Amino acid sequence: MRLDLLRRLNAERAARRAAILVTPIGEGDQRVVTTDAFAADPLGEMLESAARAGKSGLVEHDGRQYFLTVQNPPVRLVLIGAVHISQALAPIARIAGLTATIIDPRTAFATPERFADARVLAQWPDEALAAEPLDRHSAVALLSHDPKIDDPALTLALRAECFYIGALGSRKTHARRLERMRAAGFGDAALARIHAPIGLDIGASSPAEIAVSVIGEIIAAMRKKPLRSASEAA
Repeated sequence: MRLDLLRRLNAERAARRAAILVTPIGEGDQRVVTTDAFAADPLGEMLESAARAGKSGLVEHDGRQYFLTVQNPPVRLVLIGAVHISQALAPIARIAGLTATIIDPRTAFATPERFADARVLAQWPDEALAAEPLDRHSAVALLSHDPKIDDPALTLALRAECFYIGALGSRKTHARRLERMRAAGFGDAALARIHAPIGLDIGASSPAEIAVSVIGEIIAAMRKKPLRSASEAA
């Protein structure tokens, strides 16, 4: 690999941006393609598909073969609220290959004893996320059920265009949430990206069942895969 390509890949990794190294099999020069350039690339659809799946592999286009080396930033999963659902969701996320960070300023809840295998920050979300900003490769689940805790994180998640934003609460609770976000300056397009009530509609009721529904919804958003009912209706 050329040194300039390696440097570019390293720069994209440091900036938490996805990139793909395209290697022609046989003659031809390697190239690095970033997500903003997928659409203009001759292999655009294949690059999109490889990045979405997060898998490197061999593809064929116009009679030629290329090896796509996918470099995706690790997904960040941020759980706002050190609640029972978070206790169930953190280990399920770990099984799915995601590492959760729990943020909650309530020190009685945000303790290592309650989250033995997860990172816990007993801070307000705007303070914790200022040190580690969200980005498009972040998933945020708002679980505290307290607007004073959830709303600052939601504001940051919307501004960062996180690939997944889910919020706990009834439809009535969500309607009031939307009113607050509109008052904060967010339009309908941005607010439509919030998954609320959070999780896939599987009839979940217990914290563990809700956690399963949430991780399923996050994975669907991560892979940009429509639900079976949605794809059948299309």
